[in-house]
Amino acid sequence: MTIEVTLGDEADAVTAVKDKLVAEGVPAALAAGDSTLWGPQAQSEAAIRLGWLDLPRSSRELLPEIAKLVERARAEGLDHVVLAGMGGSSLAPEVICATEDAPLTVLDTTDPHQVRRALADRLDRTIVVVASKSGGTIETDSHRRVYEQAFRDAGIDPAERIVVVTDPGSPLERTAIEAGYPVVLADPNVGGRYSALTAFGLVPSALAGADVTRLLDDAAAVAPLLAQDEGNPGLELGALLGARALHGRDKLILRDAPSDITGLPDWIEQLIAESTGKEGKGILPVVGAEAAEADDQFLVTIGPDSGTTVDGPLGAQFLVWEYATAVAGRVLGINPFDQPNVAESKENTTRILQEAGDGPLPTGTPVLTDGPVEVYGDLPGDLKNLADVLTWLLRAIPERGYLAIMAYLDREAAFDAAVVGEASFEEMTETWASADVATLRALLDYRTDHAVTFGWGPRFLHSTGQYHKGGPASGVFLQITGAVTDDVEVPGKPYTLGRLQLAQALGDLGALTSRGRPAVRLHLTDRVAGVRHLLSVAEEL
Repeated sequence: MTIEVTLGDEADAVTAVKDKLVAEGVPAALAAGDSTLWGPQAQSEAAIRLGWLDLPRSSRELLPEIAKLVERARAEGLDHVVLAGMGGSSLAPEVICATEDAPLTVLDTTDPHQVRRALADRLDRTIVVVASKSGGTIETDSHRRVYEQAFRDAGIDPAERIVVVTDPGSPLERTAIEAGYPVVLADPNVGGRYSALTAFGLVPSALAGADVTRLLDDAAAVAPLLAQDEGNPGLELGALLGARALHGRDKLILRDAPSDITGLPDWIEQLIAESTGKEGKGILPVVGAEAAEADDQFLVTIGPDSGTTVDGPLGAQFLVWEYATAVAGRVLGINPFDQPNVAESKENTTRILQEAGDGPLPTGTPVLTDGPVEVYGDLPGDLKNLADVLTWLLRAIPERGYLAIMAYLDREAAFDAAVVGEASFEEMTETWASADVATLRALLDYRTDHAVTFGWGPRFLHSTGQYHKGGPASGVFLQITGAVTDDVEVPGKPYTLGRLQLAQALGDLGALTSRGRPAVRLHLTDRVAGVRHLLSVAEEL
């Protein structure tokens, strides 16, 4: 089975862009790995970032090594697979395992409550995959340290429970070798967000029980089409993405239709936002909305449906969306393989932690307090309560702008989010008290025609965080943090997870406000009560 892209009403609009790409020989050149396609400034980066094109073939070399890891884990009864990774190291395995109903615990957070819950879950049967391309990802390094200590405290040798996936020569590879951990090396010529079919996607997925051979087979089936001028789903999709953005439709509404794939929009969000959101340009993926409501938005449905759809097996979808993103980068005139603004928030976090030492972090003083919610930010003096603040944020969204909600909380907290996503607006608002904070996206989206996105921090920093800072200066930002009641020490480091999480939030907020972007931080002094109060206020707007 191969993949099918149906353009619906968009067919005529992309014809000129597609014809130009064909006339320039782009399909064959991209399939052959031509690093000159994005201009001379991008060539050096592109030259070491096109290995994803060959992964359906080259990644098969990993299968025997992966099979041995799986066999060993099964023989030792290790059936709780924990993945410690961020961005491209976690999003693809999460989709793969959700699609195949293979249980995988993903730790792409610094929230101590979420990490503590994972630690308490079947530690005696846990195997941890520590995945980091650079080998220096602060979140993943913290997870490794925490699990090493937990295993030792339980009388378990960490070398029997930790598997490392990283690039050759990274600091993590050296650490793993010294500790005696099995190491699976990924292709260094593949960027993190293009790494779904590398060891980063395959190792944790296989350990969790997913059929990764089939994933590669499905990708291999579509690969020959990507060199063609006609019948090329990657070319058609890339021309669509690029043409829509060039003509002002730069908000991509990603809708999940009922299909065999679960959660692919979250992976697409990172791929497109981080690849295209730079130099004041970009395509903003919006996950969770059901329709395009404004003239700067367009809808693509994943799975069989009407209108513009992308349908086909997961392995093929990975490869086609990667190819399409590279094509869209050429159309927009940007380098789709770098992420020039991602490091800023990381550097801010490091500086905040170092300057604070053992003292309190520079949270500032709340401009107002509404029940269990403290409000921070540069706000007009006439705002009296939380309702005023939310209303001000919605009104601050510029023409063709967007609102980004960023929650540095436990994304798996037991707020009973069963109604979210499937319920009607009326049903949802009637049950706000038991829903989770992600419901806020739908509540505020209902009150504006502008795009509203939602991201979990610090997860989104490795995804849409690049677009927030490098894309069009049209964003308005609502950050949510919460009090920590059960923190986790990070062995060998002078900070806890809770302290790191707050520093990350403050660091990113600083990166946004330094650009003059409207930004508000809501701090929940009681997380459960704060979420309920926040949703109650949003429902009454």
